[in-house]
Amino acid sequence: MNTQGVNNILTDAHNISTYHKIPILDGLELLNAKKHTIDFPFHTHNNFNITLILNQTFCTKLSDKFLQAPIGTLSITNPNEVHATPCDNKLGNSFFTFYIQPDVLKTLNKGRDVFFEDKIIYDRDLCNSFHYLSINFNNHEVDLEKELLNVLKKLVERYASGIHFDDKKTALFQSFINENLMEKFSLTDTARHFGLDKYKFLRLFKHETGLTPNNYILLQRIEKCKKLITKDTDLMDVAIETGFYDVPHLSRHFKRFTGVTPSEYKRA
Repeated sequence: MNTQGVNNILTDAHNISTYHKIPILDGLELLNAKKHTIDFPFHTHNNFNITLILNQTFCTKLSDKFLQAPIGTLSITNPNEVHATPCDNKLGNSFFTFYIQPDVLKTLNKGRDVFFEDKIIYDRDLCNSFHYLSINFNNHEVDLEKELLNVLKKLVERYASGIHFDDKKTALFQSFINENLMEKFSLTDTARHFGLDKYKFLRLFKHETGLTPNNYILLQRIEKCKKLITKDTDLMDVAIETGFYDVPHLSRHFKRFTGVTPSEYKRA
């Protein structure tokens, strides 16, 4: 079968996403999502998400906003910024996300912290540059690190804000849950531990973290999975070690938060 035929088959399908890990810029990660129909629940990342919108309007829910990014724009979330991404459940959304470590942008900003107050960037020059990189990231004739640094420097110079972002970490709640991460979570028992009824605990936890306890626990388990998944690991072992029943249970939740399955992440 010729390459063009393969490409035609892929573009007719939904949820054809690939994940790539590249050893530059303190660990660059890329998500190439094609016709993605599965909603991303509320979650956070410890890096900047810079997403190039390729088709369909890209929606982002923040704690106080609902944003819509048209085709040909950039959608950005800051590190530890709680957000969700509802997708078009019929047509699917196609987008390309660059996951950039905070220290990379801080260095480009002369040692100053970087925060993007504007979450949607309308800049044809930058979008064209990110698009070029999205289709040439594995082209050995392109110096990806140099090209990406040049584009990121323009992004920071044009749109970075001096506003400090407070991610409202709740050390008391989070440390308790992290210590019991592999245990079956009980909202009633956890609330009782803090001398609260379950409704007040749920309200306080969500107010201060932006996440429900269940989503917080799932997100922490997924992050632990990412660290455990290597070329040689058995996914069943990873599932059991991170509190999932089996590989299908892990895969279902892993894809909800990352856009790809653990097997696809393992191949990255």
